[in-house]
Amino acid sequence: MSSKEFKTFDMPWEKVYGYVQSVKSGDTVWISGQLGHDMEGNLAEGMENQFRQTYQNISRLLSAFGLNTGHITEEVIYVTNMQEGFAGRQILGKEFYGDSCIVASTIVGVTELALPGQKVEIKITAKV
Repeated sequence: MSSKEFKTFDMPWEKVYGYVQSVKSGDTVWISGQLGHDMEGNLAEGMENQFRQTYQNISRLLSAFGLNTGHITEEVIYVTNMQEGFAGRQILGKEFYGDSCIVASTIVGVTELALPGQKVEIKITAKV
């Protein structure tokens, strides 16, 4: 069995639900579905701001493992409004990944997410 390394934001809900923000095993990093909240747990207003904050949280976790967006192999995006989600991903995905984005990406429309007012959640897989 390989050893696992993990990173967390020490949010109260991590202990309540029993998970960590990210896990590295071997050459793979899995980042739990990230939300558009700051380090105090405050959710950003609106789809675009939540996308921006979500990608910032993902960057923070990647960086903790010494990785960057170039290591991402897959993203799965969940949105409560597909039109806003597409628009948000087009704008902020380009900001996050730059012009040379090589990542498998899936966007899924859902009726609701975990927190009231939450509009987006992004799950990431990255390779070292």
